[in-house]
Amino acid sequence: MPQLPAPAYPDEVRARLEPDAREIIARYPDSRSALLPLLHLVQSEEGYVSRTGMAFCAELLELTTAEVTAVATFYSMYRREPGGEYQVGVCTNTLCAVLGGDAIFDELKRHLGVGNSGTTPDGKITLEHIECNAACDFAPVVMVNWEFFDNQTPDTALRLVDDLREGRTVEPTRGAPLCTYKETARILAGFPDERPGAVAATGGAGPASLAGLRLAKGEAPQHVVVRPRDGEPPQDAPRDAAPQDAPRDVPRDAAPQDAPRDVPEAEEGE
Repeated sequence: MPQLPAPAYPDEVRARLEPDAREIIARYPDSRSALLPLLHLVQSEEGYVSRTGMAFCAELLELTTAEVTAVATFYSMYRREPGGEYQVGVCTNTLCAVLGGDAIFDELKRHLGVGNSGTTPDGKITLEHIECNAACDFAPVVMVNWEFFDNQTPDTALRLVDDLREGRTVEPTRGAPLCTYKETARILAGFPDERPGAVAATGGAGPASLAGLRLAKGEAPQHVVVRPRDGEPPQDAPRDAAPQDAPRDVPRDAAPQDAPRDVPEAEEGE
C-alpha cells in the first residue's frame, strides 16, 4: 500500500524549528543549497531524518519530497530510523582492521548484543562500522558522535560503551567534549557550540599524518624510500647520468630470464 502523507510537526515543534531553518536558508544565495544543514537540523529534533522532517525541508525549500528523500537516503550521516543517544562507530578499514578494528567491532557486537547499525534496548548506544575515520596514525580508532577515541583495544572499547551506558563522563582523545547525538546534529547544522571550552578544544593529526606535509614544505630530509629500477640512475643522481654497469641501449627485458643479477630483487615496499 502507498504511504499516507507524512504528518506535520506539532505546532510547538514547528514554532521552534522554523526560525532556525529560515536562518540556515538565509546563508545561501540558492535556497536549495541549504538542504544538507536543514537535514541535520531536523535530525537534531528527532535523532533521525523522519518523513515528517523531510516534508518540512521540502516545504521550506520548495522542493518535492522525492528530491529531499534522494539526498537524505544518499548520505550515511543521516539516520533513517531512530537510534541511540551515542553513535559508536568502529573503523574497520584496512589499517584499523589490521591493528585490531575487526576484533573491537566483534567484541562490541557480542558485549552489546546488537549487530551493525543496531541499538541497545536502553536506547543509549547505536553501533556501526565505519569505513575510514581519516586517523590512520591513531589506529585503531573508535568515534562517538564523531569525536575521536584513538588507539583503542577491545578492553578500552568495552569500558567506553559501559561508561556511556552508565552515564559516566568520558573524554575524547582529542577534539571537543562529548555531547549527545542530537546536540551533535545541531552543531553540524551550523549553529555554534555554546558549551564552555568546547570551541577551544581541538586535536590535530599525528606525526605520521603530517610527514608528507613536512616533506612537501622542505622541513624534513627527503630519504630514498624506493629502490631505483635496474638501469636507472639513483634518485639523488642527475637524470642524465648513466649507470656504470648497465648499457643504456639494452632493454631491461632483453636479458635471459635465468641470467644472474648483480642486484638482488627489491622486496615489496622497499
